[in-house]
Amino acid sequence: MFYQTIDILGTVAFAISGVLVAMDKKLDLFGVLIIAFVTAIGGGTLRDLLIGNTPVVWMRDLTYVSTIFISVVVGILFANQLKYLRRSLFLFDTIGIGLFTMIGVEKGLQAELSPIMCVALGTMTASFGGVIRDMLCNEIPVIFRKEIYATACILGGASYFLFTQFPIKESYAYIAAIVVVISLRLLAVRFGISLPNIYKKPKEL
Repeated sequence: MFYQTIDILGTVAFAISGVLVAMDKKLDLFGVLIIAFVTAIGGGTLRDLLIGNTPVVWMRDLTYVSTIFISVVVGILFANQLKYLRRSLFLFDTIGIGLFTMIGVEKGLQAELSPIMCVALGTMTASFGGVIRDMLCNEIPVIFRKEIYATACILGGASYFLFTQFPIKESYAYIAAIVVVISLRLLAVRFGISLPNIYKKPKEL
C-alpha cells in the first residue's frame, strides 16, 4: 500500500505537468489528455517492458488510468490558479521524478536486479515520461539539457542503498531518498548548478 500510494502520487504529479505543458502549447482537449497520459506512464511502461513485467501495470490496474483522467480534469479546471504558482510545471515535474525514481528502484529490487541496475531503472522510470512529453511538444527534452535532472535521480537512487545500511526502517530510507532527489533538483535550479556544457564555439576565421 505504501509503494502504491507513492506511485499514484507520482502519476498525479507527472500528469499535471503534462497538462501544463500541453496547455502552454495550446493543444486541444484530446492533445492535453494524450500528453498527460504519456508523461505519467511513459517511464513506467519502458521500465515494465525492460524487466518483462507484462502486461504493463497501467493495463492491469485501471486505478492509474482513472488517476490520470482525474488529474487532467483538475489541471484544466484549476489551470488559471496553477499559472499563478511560480514555476508550477517545474514543481510538479520535480516531485514526479523524486517519486518515480524510487518506484523504479523498488521494481528493480523486486526483479532481483543489482543496485546499479536498480538505480538505472529508477532513472529511466523518472525521466522517460518527460522525454516523450517534450518530444511530442517539439521541445528539447530536459534530460538532455545541462540542467541537473537525471543526475538527481541517479544520486537519489544511490542514496537509498546507502540509507539502508543504517539501522532505520526501509520506508524511512525510501522517503529519505525521494527527498534527496527533490532537494538536489531544487538546489541545482536555485543556485544555477549544472553539468558542464561540452559545446565549443567555432573559432572565427
